[in-house]
Amino acid sequence: MEIKTVSIIGLGALGVLFGKQMTDSLEKGQVRVIADPQRINKYKKEGIYSNDQICNFKYVTPGEISEPADLVIFMVKFNALRDAAIAMKSQIGPDTIIMSALNGISSEKILGEIYGMDNIVYCVAQGMDAVKVGNQLTYTQMGKLCFGESPVKGEREKSREKQKIDAVAAFFSKAGIPYEIVSDATHMIWSKFMLNVGVNQVVAYYEGNYGTVQAAGEARNMMLDSMREVTQIAPYEGINLSEKDIEYWMQVLATLSAEGKPSLRQDMEAKRKSEVDLFSGTVRELGKKYGVSTPVNNILYKKIKEIEVLYNK
Repeated sequence: MEIKTVSIIGLGALGVLFGKQMTDSLEKGQVRVIADPQRINKYKKEGIYSNDQICNFKYVTPGEISEPADLVIFMVKFNALRDAAIAMKSQIGPDTIIMSALNGISSEKILGEIYGMDNIVYCVAQGMDAVKVGNQLTYTQMGKLCFGESPVKGEREKSREKQKIDAVAAFFSKAGIPYEIVSDATHMIWSKFMLNVGVNQVVAYYEGNYGTVQAAGEARNMMLDSMREVTQIAPYEGINLSEKDIEYWMQVLATLSAEGKPSLRQDMEAKRKSEVDLFSGTVRELGKKYGVSTPVNNILYKKIKEIEVLYNK
């Protein structure tokens, strides 16, 4: 199993960051960016820049006839996932490996409902401090893509899973993409979800940046409390999160540029619909389901929703 071609959908911070790295490192035509004609015209007219360097992407429309890609990576916002899955149908064949770098804990399940779970490799992005404003992306830390095994049964399934993971690792090495292979993908996804519940929402709540929660104080305490509400819910979903997971993410957070901003904060600055329903919305829903109190996430949800209401006023 060898990956030669990759198709990416979503040119937010992650799509630009990793898409440019792949395009610059691989042969022409190996990397495709899938977008509708209107977006493509805008991208070509205005250009897309990463740390002041132009991105020379090969654009392909959803309806354009092409061979399925060996690897497909979804890097859209969660609210756009189902539309993106439809747009990628021409890029996905029976042997195409599918990855999602989306936030949250449900994108793999949604893609699995559409394409089946056999070719999905669980993935999260972590450690980047990229900020995208308009057509300009800036970052100091590229971060990495972490991926690993899903909950599979039987030796045959495990063997195929390992082949997929090895193929992705070899491809990322060739493309210069920092990566890490993890042994427990479901724990990885929940752990990153816990981080996003804290960092994304609290930075948005205080209208700040990473520096807002890197320093000791009220904002950092609120972030930690919101994360701990996730650790209280996770066991009901069969996931064991602990203070060690929180400590790990605090170490990662300390390496990011203090001036950087997480995606939810960037969305609110641009007056775009945020992923608050994916973060505190999910925590609140699961809290009600399992009888777990979520007071901090209740506050965050209410405040962010109130700010969104003011966008059009």
